[in-house]
Amino acid sequence: MIIMEKGATSEQIKHVVSEIKKHGLRADISRGEFRTIIGLIGDESRISFTHLAALPGVKEARMIETPYKLISREYSELFEGKDESRIVEVGDIRIGGDEPVFIAGPCAIESKAQIFRIAEEVKKAGAHILRGGIFKPRSSVHSFQGLGALGDEEAREALSWLRDAGQKFGMPVMTEVRGESQVDLIAEYVDILQVGARNMYHQDMLSSIARKGKPVLFKRHFGASVEEFLSFSEYIAAEGNKDIILCERGIVPVGKGNSYTRYTLDLVAVPVVQKETYLPIIVDPSHAAGRRDLIFDMSCAATAVGASGLVIEVHYNPAEALVDAQQMITPDELGRIITTCKQIKKLVASDKKKIAVA
Repeated sequence: MIIMEKGATSEQIKHVVSEIKKHGLRADISRGEFRTIIGLIGDESRISFTHLAALPGVKEARMIETPYKLISREYSELFEGKDESRIVEVGDIRIGGDEPVFIAGPCAIESKAQIFRIAEEVKKAGAHILRGGIFKPRSSVHSFQGLGALGDEEAREALSWLRDAGQKFGMPVMTEVRGESQVDLIAEYVDILQVGARNMYHQDMLSSIARKGKPVLFKRHFGASVEEFLSFSEYIAAEGNKDIILCERGIVPVGKGNSYTRYTLDLVAVPVVQKETYLPIIVDPSHAAGRRDLIFDMSCAATAVGASGLVIEVHYNPAEALVDAQQMITPDELGRIITTCKQIKKLVASDKKKIAVA
């Protein structure tokens, strides 16, 4: 990264950027209250740091060792502040602030009546954002693939139901992008573009989604390390979009672990990620547990370790859901989770203040 002098002029900043581009790299410009930081994107061996450090207006040229440079705390602390984290705003919802944010809705949208009823009930339960799947990644080709798989007309209709339900009940909406060809279509209708675990490594799709300029919920692959998780989120940041909401959703269980839960919820990843990056991280207990009887406990635990929110699958009659029925909870159960997690968040925040004072 190139740290500019406090009094660096716009012409000096432009000159540094032009030098970076001249060597086939891209520049990420972050302006803080007192200084401007320019991050290099690409193969840094193609340019001399000594040359960059000598340019007018440059204070320092510094190498960041982590592979996720643009989202690292080391990069952000010079213009955001050491302990500051990014707030991702979606309408009037702030993800990453003092209050936990709850995203809820069905795994798959099945009909207009279904999504409108669920939207109304999760809103009453206290949810902030409505989710609903239209293009469903499934392990079996014979399973229900979502209404989007039926054709473009059906996909648009389902997307309009989701958008209209969100507008009627005052909630931003989110759905998963299953393939690069769906990016433009889905971006027309939703407020948050979701990257599912299976697509964490899909570099071209990540870049296409990022360029839409909308917040992105980015799920960790069930076989990915924390370093890989953060490194691939860098593909989104490299396109100039840092409104990234990271999501921990469980990793492959060890031994016979999958006899008890669908995945193993890696809760330690939450505070680890918060130390490494300024981006907010939320937790998906539904996919991690895969069992409705564990969702309450895992939601409470995720909140206690500092998650900025939860994404939970909800259905008014889980038994009749076409997808992931075993991990759906009812709106009443969601309401209990939200009430309890808000109390936990306040308790943890209060204890942290006491420790800081001491």
